[in-house]
Amino acid sequence: MSRDRQLTEHTRLVVVGQGHVGLPVAMRAVSAGYCVVGLDVDAVRVWSLKAGRSYVDGIGDVDVCQALATGRYRPTVCYDEIETFDAAIITVPVPVRNSAPDFGFLESAVEGIAPQLRAGATVVLESACYPGTTEEIVVPLLEKGSGLAAGTDFSVGYSPSRARPGNPKWTFENTPKLVSGVDDQSLVTVRALYDILVDKTVPVETVREAELAKLLEDTFEHVNLALANEMAMFAHQLDVDVWKAIDAATTKPFGFLAFQPGPGVGGHCLPVGPGCPPWRAPRLAERDFRLAGLANDLNEHMPDYLVERLAAALEARQKDLSGSVITLLGLAAEANTGDIGESPALRVSALLAERGAVLRAVDSHVEPHRCPAAVKLVELSESCLRQADAVVLLTDHDDIDYELVERESQLAFDTRHRLRGSQVEYL
Repeated sequence: MSRDRQLTEHTRLVVVGQGHVGLPVAMRAVSAGYCVVGLDVDAVRVWSLKAGRSYVDGIGDVDVCQALATGRYRPTVCYDEIETFDAAIITVPVPVRNSAPDFGFLESAVEGIAPQLRAGATVVLESACYPGTTEEIVVPLLEKGSGLAAGTDFSVGYSPSRARPGNPKWTFENTPKLVSGVDDQSLVTVRALYDILVDKTVPVETVREAELAKLLEDTFEHVNLALANEMAMFAHQLDVDVWKAIDAATTKPFGFLAFQPGPGVGGHCLPVGPGCPPWRAPRLAERDFRLAGLANDLNEHMPDYLVERLAAALEARQKDLSGSVITLLGLAAEANTGDIGESPALRVSALLAERGAVLRAVDSHVEPHRCPAAVKLVELSESCLRQADAVVLLTDHDDIDYELVERESQLAFDTRHRLRGSQVEYL
């Protein structure tokens, strides 16, 4: 396939990552006529997909079975099974470790597909990243592994994921899709790829502008969530109901957008390090990204604040956190999804385990093999609630029986403002 040929139906497509971002992309691509290899290093996930079972909310078992029945969807853990491809979309996570991104998953994904790269192919990065990632990390690895030249032999672009798992209104298909390329022809082929998959593509002039747009979107959320979280802590000191204050502020028809406090942030949005970003200094670190850095610092420490509040609430009832049975309601990063990646519940459970708490969790959405080792998954029941010294609502899934929780719990620490009762303490 020459570089001037646009991608069409029956394109051989590889989607690297079959999680809450990649699986919807793969399913949509199959329905659009593409021949799709869905690659994921999680063998349990691939085994589930081969058996026709979905673990992603919004994608049903019937969707996976129908994709398999077409003969155009092949889930695998092996890069060798990719063979040649016309296009590849990379959706692997780029987690933040110690205020710096961990590119391990991304580098492995690029190195895995590079040997199969052929002239005329297109590679698109969807992962959350920082300006420069596509051109400074992805392109060199592709060129090294393939012996081809980006922009000459093959196309490369960035199209940030805007997926919001569990959102019934805005899906992969109907959310406007930013598209970009390392050169003009790359933009043409990247846009052609997504024009078949989504309702609307929005071309961006350069890859770095698209990467910065994604960074701006994520930072907007982090900063506003940090503001809501700090207000919650401030309101607690003043003995003021922050939730009622937010409701009151929301009546202003301009200049205000309501964000809810919570136990922290997680999911596929990428936090911004305080140095914007320090690992790319000195040429880009002339000015610190101070506001975003402060926001991240506050959001990252919300689990610590939550655990201290819970310990104080137990102490007021003559109980010690050590040895107490704590039932966590929800482990996922967001409501009505099973996405546990970077979820604040992971940090909360780790802190509670360090303090000697006995941990149980209720979450029908999370894959059992992704549950923290210190946490036992249980079904929500009267006995489960009565045996718990405290119940902590971390993720407000709609399938939780909140009336049962209100009726049977001794102490409920609610970080989502879904519960009512004298035994309920709010974040």
